[in-house]
Amino acid sequence: MHCPFCRHPDSRVIDSRTSDDGLSIRRRRQCPECGRRFSTTETASLTVIKRSGVVEPFSREKVMSGVRKACQGRPVTEADLAILAQRVEESVRSAGIAQFEANEIGLAILPHLRELDEVAYLRFASVYQAFESLSDFDSAIAELRAHPRTGSMPSIDEPASIQNPQE
Repeated sequence: MHCPFCRHPDSRVIDSRTSDDGLSIRRRRQCPECGRRFSTTETASLTVIKRSGVVEPFSREKVMSGVRKACQGRPVTEADLAILAQRVEESVRSAGIAQFEANEIGLAILPHLRELDEVAYLRFASVYQAFESLSDFDSAIAELRAHPRTGSMPSIDEPASIQNPQE
């Protein structure tokens, strides 16, 4: 680690602490040349191997943009998408592997999206899993009905209640 002040190629670690989220380490360092102190933050990098073989860093923004279209017209906010992307990253990191196939990222998105919004889940799954017929949708809906989610939004079996403003 180069000193940011004098560019000396080495530094000594004085203190190390994990961040509150547990995903990074903050290190307090001191330069043996100039004696000045500085902090660094270290995180394990995640990389994604795309179908074409291209390797690129994992991006929460790409997860959000990939899911955004499926959530179009649904009661899903940007904050909800940001939380979903964070949860996807956490589940991927928990596997303890630094490099993933793009397909595995998509699989990690599905359970979190299902908890967020079942209609968006069906939209995303239909593209991601390449549904080819109505029977593919029927199977996915049957699976949703067989294993209802625990979220606060109505499940696919329950009609949304519409309140009459004059009652």
